[in-house]
Amino acid sequence: MNTSKQKQLKITRRHKKIRSTLSGTSDRPRLSVYRSNKFIYAQIIDDVKGHTLTQASSDDAKKVGIEIAKKAKALKIDKVVFDRGGYLYTGKIKSVADSAREGGLQF
Repeated sequence: MNTSKQKQLKITRRHKKIRSTLSGTSDRPRLSVYRSNKFIYAQIIDDVKGHTLTQASSDDAKKVGIEIAKKAKALKIDKVVFDRGGYLYTGKIKSVADSAREGGLQF
């Protein structure tokens, strides 16, 4: 098997395991992070209603974290559940989480 396919399979497996225990509610929505080769995306999702409340994307992880925190504060959301999307908690994913915490989100 190709190494990139193995890597994607591991990410998918971790994501399914994480999502089986983690869910966002109206009181505490889910902050979901997705990373592509060029960009990083973050969404705040209410899983009970099945709605995306707000989103942010950029090529800079710190900008995404700060922007999603600002948008969440505008919607009066201060507590979220962090969903790392199956990615390891290092690098860009950690940077988004740290900058979102600096912006005022609690998780």
